[in-house]
Amino acid sequence: MRTGTQFTGTLAPNQTHRWFTHSWPVDWHVTWYMMPTSPQSGAPQIDWDIFVERANATHCTYWITVKNLTNAQVTFEGRYAVLN
Repeated sequence: MRTGTQFTGTLAPNQTHRWFTHSWPVDWHVTWYMMPTSPQSGAPQIDWDIFVERANATHCTYWITVKNLTNAQVTFEGRYAVLN
């Protein structure tokens, strides 16, 4: 398994933003997850959705939408794991 951080982000209170990352091999099984880096206890800070575009026969693009669920600024890392 390979893991890493693809991007970092900052979201204003209740903001939603979309990022993309491209040229991923289509034969890789990639899992995406977001990890808040600004501590705040008591409730979830972010939510995310992943959408996939087949760019060509061998590569894909991931479109990652992240939403800040709080009334405060949130920083986070966009992390991935290649499972195969």
